[in-house]
Amino acid sequence: MGKFNIVVAGCGSMANAWVKAALAREDAAIVGLVDLKPEAAQAMADRHGLSCGLYTDLSQALRETRANLVFDVTIPASHYSICSTAMQMGADVFGEKPMTESMEQAHGLVAIAERTGRSYAVMQNRRFIPQLRALKELISQGGIGRLGYTGADFFIGPHFGGFRDTMDSPLILDMAVHTFDQARCLTGADPVSVYCHEFNPPGSWYAGNASAVCIFEMSDGSVFAYRGSWCAEGAPTSWEAQWRMNGEIGTAVWDGTGTPYAEKVAPTDQSGKLLREFERWELASNWGGRPGHEGCLDEMFAALAGGRPAETDCRDNIKSMAMVHGAIESVKAGRKIDLRGY
Repeated sequence: MGKFNIVVAGCGSMANAWVKAALAREDAAIVGLVDLKPEAAQAMADRHGLSCGLYTDLSQALRETRANLVFDVTIPASHYSICSTAMQMGADVFGEKPMTESMEQAHGLVAIAERTGRSYAVMQNRRFIPQLRALKELISQGGIGRLGYTGADFFIGPHFGGFRDTMDSPLILDMAVHTFDQARCLTGADPVSVYCHEFNPPGSWYAGNASAVCIFEMSDGSVFAYRGSWCAEGAPTSWEAQWRMNGEIGTAVWDGTGTPYAEKVAPTDQSGKLLREFERWELASNWGGRPGHEGCLDEMFAALAGGRPAETDCRDNIKSMAMVHGAIESVKAGRKIDLRGY
């Protein structure tokens, strides 16, 4: 494939990292900026020294620039419109999470990708972290035996302002999708069912429920438990959550910041002992990619250039979306939700 000619849809602060990444590539050029507010597109152009076209309509931008790639960095409510327009007009899409605000729309985008032959990859930058890849390698190689339980705790109190403060389910829809996707990445398993209790605790500055506890049954027979809050003041966890993974012969632990470690039963005679002895080791990563946002974009570009699905292709990422929307449906129904074929 030749040069990636890119139109950036959405010129808020979140788009800066996307623009910088594109400008750092020799095979990419930004040929258009789109935002409902012309002043936002102009500010983005000025900030990065761009002389490309500025638009308020994506269709017009694609017609005039003939771009073959769209960066969708708009708010979640706009993702379906932006991505469907781009693919139907012949452009591939790299987009911010979540895919959409509903499973119906998510399935619709997968169908459009299939019908048009276009690629739609989703930004799941929190997969691309050396420590998480080290954990993933341990699990995939059976380092602690067959997995039985994975737990993630996420407790942070960010005061964003803006659209998140008015969402119905800000934690689950806008943030928990990261942790849910990380769980799928770590375990190599997909969700089978979910039960979720969602609530808004005292002192919350969100209009919607900003805290939740979720229990997922996974396709490998293990359980993934998520406990989280986006209005937890004091003693915050990492943005990557705190993880504990229990296997049949050991346990792996990661605080989301430092080096993960594992303990497994020591290969000694432990007959007659009430509590066994363990050997402990730190988990080094053999993954050579760049971390975070840059690593995810590297994978997206490499996949598109190589004509293969990206690790975060919409066909895969919809399974993480099923965890999100299944959890929300569970809250509304007050029962466990079957996610097979969701």
